[in-house]
Amino acid sequence: MTRLEIQSISRRFGAVQALDGVSFTLNAGEVHALMGENGAGKSTLIRVLAGVDRPDSGSLLMGGKPLVLGQPSATQQAGLRFIHQELHPVRGLSVAENTFLDHPYPTRFGLVNWREVHRKAGEALARLGLGHIAPKRPMSELGAGDQMLVRICGTLIKNEQQSDPWHYVMDEPTAALTGEESERLFTVINTLTDQGVGVLYVSHRMPEVLRLSQRVTVLRDGQHIETVLRADTDQDRIIHAMTGRDLSGLFPALTSALPSSGRPALRVSSLSAGRLKNISFDVQPGEILGLGGLTGSGRGSLLRALIGDLHRDAGEVLLDGRPLATKPAEAWAQGLAYIPRERRAEGLMLDRSITENVALPHLTPFARGRYFLDPQRQTKIADAEGERVRLKYADLQQPTRQLSGGNQQKVMFARALAGNPSVLLLDEPTRGVDIGARFDLYRIIRALSDAGKAIVMTSSDLPELIGLSDRIAILQEGQMVDIVSSERMTEAALLSRFYQEQKAA
Repeated sequence: MTRLEIQSISRRFGAVQALDGVSFTLNAGEVHALMGENGAGKSTLIRVLAGVDRPDSGSLLMGGKPLVLGQPSATQQAGLRFIHQELHPVRGLSVAENTFLDHPYPTRFGLVNWREVHRKAGEALARLGLGHIAPKRPMSELGAGDQMLVRICGTLIKNEQQSDPWHYVMDEPTAALTGEESERLFTVINTLTDQGVGVLYVSHRMPEVLRLSQRVTVLRDGQHIETVLRADTDQDRIIHAMTGRDLSGLFPALTSALPSSGRPALRVSSLSAGRLKNISFDVQPGEILGLGGLTGSGRGSLLRALIGDLHRDAGEVLLDGRPLATKPAEAWAQGLAYIPRERRAEGLMLDRSITENVALPHLTPFARGRYFLDPQRQTKIADAEGERVRLKYADLQQPTRQLSGGNQQKVMFARALAGNPSVLLLDEPTRGVDIGARFDLYRIIRALSDAGKAIVMTSSDLPELIGLSDRIAILQEGQMVDIVSSERMTEAALLSRFYQEQKAA
């Protein structure tokens, strides 16, 4: 059985020791989780495995034979395949054509043999039990989950110089997937491991790791902390190994009582926008209202309608007793802040500085005269808000792209706080960040509510939704069907409400 051995891998970038003597093995037929906070060394190790980075020392063995380091073709030939969070499919091509993106097309008489292209793509789909995806179907018609599965099918197609896949490295594969899409991916992973393939699974999502893996390896500050059997560990031990501290109190407790009456910070009455119909609710100062529901229930659309990114067809929205503007820039100026779900695609200018990203919605207050900005004031605000959210950076002028995912998310929080809002809209605020950064974000969110800020928050992570929210509004097919207290709420009970309301509709 083919076994991948990682032996004493070290890699330094300037003064930063990214990897320091990391060793562990990936066996055939197992899912081996690789865990660690952002900056722990996971990405550097993946680049070493892919041949993109050459380590300063150490070796890789596949089936007992040394791999040539620093050559991507060598790792491909040896049977290593890589599945990343960002797939970049060619949406204008068919499924079959996308499976051949990394391979030459089979030809006949000097022309593309389309029958062979479709046959091989169909065989790869069938091998993974993906009969619901037709080889000739346009890629643009597939969701993110099926696009991920097509990418995996593409790795099963080989040329004469390549071996069958022996091991996969999957880097945050479910970050952009719905729950249903993730389930299909998990089924494919089980199919692969049943066929003797090993999977190195990198994810921040603890339930996935505990469900899928047979062993867990934890890195911290570039060092190998431990490799343990899944049966011999649990969430608390993994978190402690990742962070070096106890995070058993993951969700900070409420430290101030909510006002029992008075003018709400946000009042929504009979709001309709797109698929949203007749939504009504109040949020008090200092309250965290969670939005829960199945995929497609309208949670994110509701936040977009409030900030003005989705046209409101009917209804009234009051912010601190005044009608809320319908344009995003005016809503920001009025005291409403918004953190979107996709920070890289929807929120940040990755090639611009931290300072510029923090200042983006607040340019008018930073103006010097009519046509110029005050860079000193921008920097002062960015520095103050960065310290408030515990942002880690080398220089406020460095490109935001250079920050870890957790610190990029903290830039989004710093931007939101720079305008001193009375209400914050948070769409999946901890999406794609590690457990340590999550703890910092939970602390920030709770501190804001304790300071009297009203917060409306979506999350597909049920423990997070229950642990942070004071109340949870349940949406189903664009309608708000119930608002429940989070006190003594369990994941099973909350999920049951999602499905019960769907059946009752």
